[in-house]
Amino acid sequence: MEMNQILFLGIIGLVAGFLSGTAGIGGGLIMVPAMVYLMGMSQHNAQGTSLALLMMPVGILAVIQYYNKGFVNVKFALILALFFVAGAYMGSRLAVNMPEKILRTAFGVCMLLVGFKMILGK
Repeated sequence: MEMNQILFLGIIGLVAGFLSGTAGIGGGLIMVPAMVYLMGMSQHNAQGTSLALLMMPVGILAVIQYYNKGFVNVKFALILALFFVAGAYMGSRLAVNMPEKILRTAFGVCMLLVGFKMILGK
């Protein structure tokens, strides 16, 4: 691995972690496009790499901060986690067998829909 790749990955990770901690957004929202467009990774590889990162307790320090201020609904988090695992399994089974162009388009459409919803409100 080249030094500039390590530097880019470090910057991507730092920005994604910062935005995750400050805005509660998923790291994949930042990391996947950054890995595709800055690192030249395929959509499949970027999504897989982003998911691999989630396996580690990377968010634990941010969660502690929110929990200490009373901003974590533990019951909701546990229920979400249970169904997240099932959804992640089903989604990954679909995504790994999907053509690259369709997968990238689907990812972009999801980002647009979420963005419009956030901008336009309820």
